[in-house]
Amino acid sequence: MDSRHDPLQASLTNAPDNLRLDQWLPPQHGIVPRLRIGQRWISSLWALPLIIVALCVAIVAAQQLRALPAVAAFIANYPGLTPLSSAVHTGFPWWLRLQHFLNLLFMVFIIRSGIQILADHPRLYWSRGSVPGLEWFRFQREVPRDRVWTSKDDAVTIPSWLGLPGVRHSVGLARWWHLSVNLLWLVNGLVSYVLLFSTDQWHRLVPTSWSVFPNALSTALQYLSLQFPVEQAWTRYNGLQQLTYFVTVFVAAPMAAITGLMQSPAIANRFGALSRRLSRQAARSVHFLVLCWFLLFIFIHVTLVFVTGMRRNLNFMFAGVNDDSWRGLAWFAVAMALLAIAWVGASPFTIKHARLVQKSGRHLIGKLKGLAERWEPRVQYADSDISPYFWLNGTLPNSAAYDALRREDFADYRLRIGGLVARPCTLSLAQIKALDKQVQVSEHFCIQGWSGVAKWGGVPVRRLLELVAPLPSAHYVVFYSFADGAAGGRYYDVHSIDNMRHALSLLAYEMNDAPLTFMHGAPLRLRCENELGFKMVKWIEAIELVDDFRQLGAGQGGYNEDHEFYGYRMPI
Repeated sequence: MDSRHDPLQASLTNAPDNLRLDQWLPPQHGIVPRLRIGQRWISSLWALPLIIVALCVAIVAAQQLRALPAVAAFIANYPGLTPLSSAVHTGFPWWLRLQHFLNLLFMVFIIRSGIQILADHPRLYWSRGSVPGLEWFRFQREVPRDRVWTSKDDAVTIPSWLGLPGVRHSVGLARWWHLSVNLLWLVNGLVSYVLLFSTDQWHRLVPTSWSVFPNALSTALQYLSLQFPVEQAWTRYNGLQQLTYFVTVFVAAPMAAITGLMQSPAIANRFGALSRRLSRQAARSVHFLVLCWFLLFIFIHVTLVFVTGMRRNLNFMFAGVNDDSWRGLAWFAVAMALLAIAWVGASPFTIKHARLVQKSGRHLIGKLKGLAERWEPRVQYADSDISPYFWLNGTLPNSAAYDALRREDFADYRLRIGGLVARPCTLSLAQIKALDKQVQVSEHFCIQGWSGVAKWGGVPVRRLLELVAPLPSAHYVVFYSFADGAAGGRYYDVHSIDNMRHALSLLAYEMNDAPLTFMHGAPLRLRCENELGFKMVKWIEAIELVDDFRQLGAGQGGYNEDHEFYGYRMPI
């Protein structure tokens, strides 16, 4: 081994390119989703009978209302149709039909992978910190108080027919699907916007008269009374259709994108004004509610397609013709077959070719992540924002050497900094504390979904880099932990040297004005506020500067990148 290489390189392990279920985190089933109202938890199983009762009551009420002369006159004055000026004269062109199918295909992968991501921290909050007991929605039991309970312990299993890939704590692979397909979905959406507004198709979706509201109310009464309004979707939607499509296309879709991006540490810790108003946990909650809107829209949309004239409606969107032929149904069957193949094959493919999914995702969105990594994180909070609970995670150190250091309060601890540097050095904890101290109150973003604000004190990494003088060939900084990873072999992670020069990249030895505790990474842990939490190595034993990380471990840039298929760059 090159004398400049840290000896801990030899303790790194390779990793398989597939997801081996017999060596993975064992399954753990959650509970039926529950909603907290006040101090009471209500099971979602009540939702179905309540919806059925409410729908029956609404149908009876609508039928009775239609018998009233005033309501009948209202429906006559506002039959539901939008003005003739909003008519579309080009039917459903091929590009609209293609984008409709692509949107459906992308949404399948987005929804399934999104549910898988949610299952890694199956709790939703409105407050910035992820404090157990303050969540408003969960499908996991209460956090045990009689034992250590990490965020990985909290992850639950989602069936493979629903989640993608449907394996407990496969959040790394789910994120590749989610972010990659979301990029395709956004591109498809932007192209749709351009084509909509460069043709007359926008008239079908965008209200141009205040009469859309009474027409929408009239249409709702007609649907609920089971006396359906006249359909003229080939040229114009009725008021209710127009409003719901407008909200879905121009409100819900952008909101999904915005709340997704606000869960990113690079973005949230860059744009302070926005992140203070829309915290990561609030963004997760709104993101989930947008998902509920999409699911409700899809269900009602598909139901009405079939009950208000199946052949004609399918002809519109799948054949582009305005007649009662069977052509649309035939194309619909082909589209559903392709969708079924994709649905059934996605999870087995991901499990068998996990590394390919990781590398494909990196090629598709890796450069965008690299751009986000360049942003200097700058958002800091007040002491009053510090979270009362900070989730634990990581495999704890289990070595005689670390235990001996801990017993002596790390008096004999020595941090090695070497590799491609002009002045390699070894520093005691006292020497590190004698360097320039920096204090920052920042928000931690875990890949699993939880977050928390804490106050960190330590030495800026850029100060250590100045001390050792990196060589021009040094491009990456490797942090080695005293702890092993869950699958064996030493835990490590790699950062670009530029990222370590950011102002808030910190080697912390204090948390919330107290010495760093064992559970949170004593004696030293990394803070890098534009990355997800797994990249902030705890229990640091050594630091090494290298020109390339492909020779380390499985060559993916870190332990979780090697073994759990995470991404090397994780600012989003």
